[in-house]
Amino acid sequence: MKRSVKETLLRVLILLAGLTIAHLGVTLFLLADLGADPFNVLVQGIFRTVSEVTGWGALTHGYTHIAMCFLIIVVLLFVDKSYIKIGTLLCMVCGGPIIDFFTYFLGFLFVTERSLWFKLPVLAVGCVILAFGMTIVIKSDAGTGPNDLVALVISDKSRFKFSIVRVMVDVCFVAVGFLLGGSFGIGTIVCACLVGPVAGFFLPRSEKLVNKMLP
Repeated sequence: MKRSVKETLLRVLILLAGLTIAHLGVTLFLLADLGADPFNVLVQGIFRTVSEVTGWGALTHGYTHIAMCFLIIVVLLFVDKSYIKIGTLLCMVCGGPIIDFFTYFLGFLFVTERSLWFKLPVLAVGCVILAFGMTIVIKSDAGTGPNDLVALVISDKSRFKFSIVRVMVDVCFVAVGFLLGGSFGIGTIVCACLVGPVAGFFLPRSEKLVNKMLP
């Protein structure tokens, strides 16, 4: 069924709200400084490998991240282009500025060196907030971010639960990124193992929440 302009705009607004919540979680994750998230471990590994092989000085982590995002989109255009929506591009364009915004206001939490016992709860809370925001983005049905997109497609095609697939995708990203020279810490492991199951818990609840917002 074709959606009206009003419903499409509403779904995009819901996606942006979920994206903001998710990146609040990402910001807390990053401020804890206990390792990169799984997708960025992969990006880091690819960036280091390409830089060493080609010696291309113009290449940066940020450019590699964008390139990986668009590579996933190109692949999915051949696999199933119905997954590529306006929100997919919004997720890629808006994520960085949202993180910068939250980092500016929450950076005071880590002005001084904090103990591991402070960082771990911040990391865990960040992962839970990330998972919750991520499920709102998914249930807005207006598009989603690159790693969620991969997990969503595999889940739909294989009929495995999204929470299980998300863990598998994150673990694969970390493994490949590490083999290519990417670095990770305890936070990466926590994120890879925690976000999927927490998202599985929030998905049905986020669906009810999103449906209440729609006409």
